[in-house]
Amino acid sequence: MKQLKDILFGVPLQTVSGSTAVQISGVAFDSRAVTQQSLFVAIKGTHHDGHAHISDAVKNGAVAILCEQFPDILEDKVVYISCENARRALATVASQWYDTPSKALKLIGITGTNGKTSVATMAYQLFDKMGFATGLLSTVEVRVNKKMVPSTHTTPNPLAINKHLSEMVDAGVTHCFMEVSSHGIDQDRIANLHFSGGVFTNLSHDHLDYHKDFKSYRDTKKIFFDGLPPTAFALSNADDKNGRYMLQNTKASKHYFGLKSVADFHVKVLEKDFSGMLLKLQHNEVWTPLVGTFNASNFISVYAIAELLDIEQSDFLPVLSTLKGAAGRFQIVHTDRQITAIVDYAHTPDALAQVLDTITTLRTRNEKLITVVGCGGNRDKAKRPLMAKAAVAKSDLTIFTSDNPRNEDPNLIINDMLSGVPVESNQKHLTVLNRAQAIKTACTMAQDQDIILVAGKGHETYQDQNGERLPFDDMQELTQNLQSKR
Repeated sequence: MKQLKDILFGVPLQTVSGSTAVQISGVAFDSRAVTQQSLFVAIKGTHHDGHAHISDAVKNGAVAILCEQFPDILEDKVVYISCENARRALATVASQWYDTPSKALKLIGITGTNGKTSVATMAYQLFDKMGFATGLLSTVEVRVNKKMVPSTHTTPNPLAINKHLSEMVDAGVTHCFMEVSSHGIDQDRIANLHFSGGVFTNLSHDHLDYHKDFKSYRDTKKIFFDGLPPTAFALSNADDKNGRYMLQNTKASKHYFGLKSVADFHVKVLEKDFSGMLLKLQHNEVWTPLVGTFNASNFISVYAIAELLDIEQSDFLPVLSTLKGAAGRFQIVHTDRQITAIVDYAHTPDALAQVLDTITTLRTRNEKLITVVGCGGNRDKAKRPLMAKAAVAKSDLTIFTSDNPRNEDPNLIINDMLSGVPVESNQKHLTVLNRAQAIKTACTMAQDQDIILVAGKGHETYQDQNGERLPFDDMQELTQNLQSKR
């Protein structure tokens, strides 16, 4: 139990009806989650307005309401508080409710279009293997030290974030690595968190259904760095054309990493094949099982994070070569067939092009490259033709299929994709709507030494269709079909 006035500390209040000395047993922003003596925060969301459910929250036991506009009827014995921005207020309240846990550990945020999960996961592995009690908040999973918790969002809501961080503090965690999405920044989910460092991986076409244009998407990412304190570090990709822009106004100490550009932390690829790469990090040579120059970029950023957190090279260098990529990121399927099969989460034009370019640099051209790809429904439509164009241009054969259609017609999604395919490439692709059948078709068509890339869903173990999440796993489908192929 906490007094309402204590958890409202730091929230700019407009009007208060009632006493803020009331005891609060919990905080909720979903009226269905309200319990007796709770504070309900009414948020205007993308699809629902919490103000319409204030009466439901009161019926469920809320004794205090934090909102942007008072309801017409104020119930007796209920405290009503208005503020200008309920989303930001929720982030402040959530932090106060859990005793500002982000101040009790070193929280490192990683943002960018691609690479967030890989960098956060590898940084977690590095610090965990060095013996630190470490936390992870990522698209794939949440880890409280060594305990794994399923993840639902790239950047969870403020209550969930602070709850996880509080659990980490209780478990003795000293360092936490967190993915920071553009949605999470724009919706104030990370407001009032105390970051010790921020990392920018790269920026390319994504989420323009939400941000409307690339400039808005870019500038939303920049807000994260603008808000870092002078005590934090800001680490950015010097190879990305937006890398220096991101750190333009930050108060944090500025640092850069890169392969091609002048940078504080430099990496060079010395050798590479499908088993991994030999990298030169600054003046140190390190072997990694990771594949692709994009992973070399991710790798040097993890190296830089360790340096900027004042870890001795003698402590982290021996561990670097043991780091593995995140699930579903250029993950090679091992079977008894002489076919290289890869699952990758690439779901943006740039990410798909990078994965295909990586494969191109490693292949002999005596084999076929078959790519299976689709696009998600109810998301950025502008990237669909770009995805298809990249796939067809860089593959010998592309099989267009369903991804997570959500509430859209999969046929219409594929039609959007096909609009990006040049007429002269019409013999280089086919459509198999059912994803399982598309993967089976690729496996049937592939001969020894050929390469199959299944892109878009990566680590996901479901397919989102018409409001249902049906079990589906690209890795499993590939493994079963390649093992049964004779």
